[in-house]
Amino acid sequence: MKREIPSEKIYEDENYLAFLDIHPQNKGHTIVIPKIHFENIFCGKEKNILGLGEVLKRVSILLKEKYGCEGVNLINNSGKVSGQEVGHFHFHVVPRYSEDKLNLIFDKIK
Repeated sequence: MKREIPSEKIYEDENYLAFLDIHPQNKGHTIVIPKIHFENIFCGKEKNILGLGEVLKRVSILLKEKYGCEGVNLINNSGKVSGQEVGHFHFHVVPRYSEDKLNLIFDKIK
């Protein structure tokens, strides 16, 4: 990992890193990445993807404690057609607040 873009680290362990998004959708918007490189969910080893689940929970709790959020959206885009723009597997943890006006809920198919 090059760490070329300055950011505020939220969490780090031997295998994963979490930092504030430089273009946040909401206060506390965090990116969680594995330190080992793989492009998307189709390319990663199961152990790396499963370990990420534990980190997502830890980061969500940290964000609730630090920012007082009432919920989170966990978002991953894997593959170009899904909107993936960065060639390194990652999750967005977007804190949610009752008055935030974000619309990250999908419409139901009719």
